[in-house]
Amino acid sequence: MTNPQWNNLKAVVNGETLSPLPVGFIIDSPWLPNWYGIDILDYFSSDQLWLEANLKAIDTFPDAIFLPGFWAEYGMCSEPSAFGAQSAFPQNEFPHAFPNIRSPEEIGSLEVPDPVKDGLGPLMLNRLRLNQPLIEQAGHKIRFSISRGPLNIASYLMGATEFMMAMMTHPEETHLLIRKITDYLTGFHNHQAELFPSIDGILMLDDIIGFISEEQFVEFGLPYFKELYDRNLSVKFLHNDANCMESVHYLPEMGVNLFNMGFETDLNQLKELTGNQVTMLGNIPPRDVLALGSAAQVKDVTQQLLKGLKDPSRVIFSCGGGMPPGVTSENLAIFIQTVQTFKP
Repeated sequence: MTNPQWNNLKAVVNGETLSPLPVGFIIDSPWLPNWYGIDILDYFSSDQLWLEANLKAIDTFPDAIFLPGFWAEYGMCSEPSAFGAQSAFPQNEFPHAFPNIRSPEEIGSLEVPDPVKDGLGPLMLNRLRLNQPLIEQAGHKIRFSISRGPLNIASYLMGATEFMMAMMTHPEETHLLIRKITDYLTGFHNHQAELFPSIDGILMLDDIIGFISEEQFVEFGLPYFKELYDRNLSVKFLHNDANCMESVHYLPEMGVNLFNMGFETDLNQLKELTGNQVTMLGNIPPRDVLALGSAAQVKDVTQQLLKGLKDPSRVIFSCGGGMPPGVTSENLAIFIQTVQTFKP
């Protein structure tokens, strides 16, 4: 992210209304490799191809803010690997981490990983370190420390159904698991900030928030997220593109000031529920419109979003969720053009 883009992002988060209106997208391995014309495994395996794909995106769409920017990751295997989860990396499919906690009773013996040396994290951060000179040469800086959230990681270590069942049947062990993951994530984000002093933001992604009740979120989610977001940073970013209605009004209490939601929620309602204290990143359908729709459909749905928004402050226009596979350059360009030429 360039200095002007970073300053614009902070301005929107602080409540300023920009002209033209801002556009931003979460981009990572589900979209970038195939859009660039390479297999997903090649994207994960080659520093050069990873860098070239990211540079191609920012050069092709200079008016969009790509978040978090130069994301070094191995999909959903990134953090579970530190806890010993087995990982599978097909040639051109999304990688997958397999559960390695077979029962809640095993949680007590689980060790908190060392974020400096355990799992795939060191490889991710070393990729950033090696490419940092070229990233900065292109006018960008590393702005975010990044991870999945504690509930998301727990769901991979146990299995999503098993983890949510454990909340009800083994609450003490479940808290212990989340505690250990939170301790690891605290160290992981601290380590990223130490390696890259340009970091002034944090991004966590956690869809499991959307599958539990408000009561469960308050018990098993809220205190740990508050702890992780308790950092002196300009941008505190959360992605949850599952149901957010049980937890969205807690975002200010969590410390979140930028939120990427699912597309089936209304921005006006989300702004009202959060007292317009949180910047919203959204919100057209990612797959059915941005990826599978015609350029005319993308333009029409985007115009409807723009015209229906009561207050454009604290909104970065995007899709509901990360950039999905199959989004073409044409559809992305028409979205950006429609937003930036809109006159309220």
